[in-house]
Amino acid sequence: MRLNTSYKQILAISTPIMLGSAVQNLIALTDSIFLFHKSEADFATIGFVSVFYLVVAAIGYGFSKGGQIMIARRMGEKNEHQIGRTFYAMLYFELGLALVMFLFMQYGCGWFFKLFLNTEIVYLKSLEYLEYRSWGVFFSYIGVAIIALYTGIAKTAFIMVDVLILAIVNGVLNYALIFGHWGLPEMGIAGAGLASTIAEIVAFAVFLVYILFDKKVKAFQLFTMPDIDVPLIKQQYKLGTPVVAQAIVGLGSWFLFFGIVENMGERELAISNLARMIYLVLSIPTWGYASGVNTLVSGFIGSNRREAVIPMIWKTAVLCFWTTMALALPIVFFPETILYPLLGSEDMSLIKETQPIFYILLGILTVFSIGGVFFNGLTGTGATWFGLKMQTVCAIGYLGFIYVVVEYTTGGLPWAWASEIFYWTLMLVITGWYLKGKEWYKLEV
Repeated sequence: MRLNTSYKQILAISTPIMLGSAVQNLIALTDSIFLFHKSEADFATIGFVSVFYLVVAAIGYGFSKGGQIMIARRMGEKNEHQIGRTFYAMLYFELGLALVMFLFMQYGCGWFFKLFLNTEIVYLKSLEYLEYRSWGVFFSYIGVAIIALYTGIAKTAFIMVDVLILAIVNGVLNYALIFGHWGLPEMGIAGAGLASTIAEIVAFAVFLVYILFDKKVKAFQLFTMPDIDVPLIKQQYKLGTPVVAQAIVGLGSWFLFFGIVENMGERELAISNLARMIYLVLSIPTWGYASGVNTLVSGFIGSNRREAVIPMIWKTAVLCFWTTMALALPIVFFPETILYPLLGSEDMSLIKETQPIFYILLGILTVFSIGGVFFNGLTGTGATWFGLKMQTVCAIGYLGFIYVVVEYTTGGLPWAWASEIFYWTLMLVITGWYLKGKEWYKLEV
């Protein structure tokens, strides 16, 4: 596929990735919806522990970005015979990393969660969830490697089909295992963890079958496993490490945010979890367009068309903003009407108490939809270390703001959430400044 800056191609590449890059968001959303109907304690807990698992998933996703950028660059150079080796270097690393993450979740989280949680029931239910959810990390990390391959070669259509299958399987199994239907045990939050893991296994198996019959990837020799290419792994590691660190800083600060909110009480944690759940849904377009812009930027640079990079990022940001607003406006202004089919309950007090946060979400999504695209455009150039430095500074200010609001003011949750607006505005300004300077023209990937 020859890359161009048309809105049509940006949509064609980005739309399937909206789901593919938001797999863990969709899983967390599905788990939250079903656990909302189980108990407030389960719902409050999933708000905390699913953010933790999003950090774990983001580590694997971040390292896959290094491989995705390199694959897109090789496609732009028409150097297809190197794509298979690049993919396997990424896959080998992801499997080793998955083992490390699994062992930490199994044996280290008990101690780790004690650092953040004061509520015993939230602590115990978090470990209950991870007992089953941790097994899914192997299939999650293999999955992001496959998605990185297909995103890097700008062949993204089947990603949407596979994620749809995952979402359906996860939803059906959540219903059965959380509440104990169809003769299965009633497992509560542990059932959500098991359902999500099984769904990831099914999605992996389906994508594997698709690859077997995909003639367009035969040139990459995906079924000839090469030896472990240590220099190539190191190259991807160097490119991907800042992206992983960015994810840890970004989502990690969100994880700390929920830890701080937990100290305010179980009800406040439940309110923030509902707001987070809506945020996850409404941020899906941004993650999709952001991942697509990675491929487009790297591909344009690989084909020596750097002058097209900034116009393409602008067009992607415009599409992202309007897509996000089309989804956000009805939910923000009519939450009870829109959310009732999912969260229907005689007691709608939780939604009413979350309404002020919904208004703030609109401001957050405005700057995030534009800033997220620009920031990932910067990542696509290979300037990942600069991105890490920038995000670290912004995250420190973000956490400092939250801590002061929660501990020393009466601003409460609305002001704590408003810190996201400051964070993404600052990210957008610094990213725009860097891209305008054209230092990225000199980077090699």
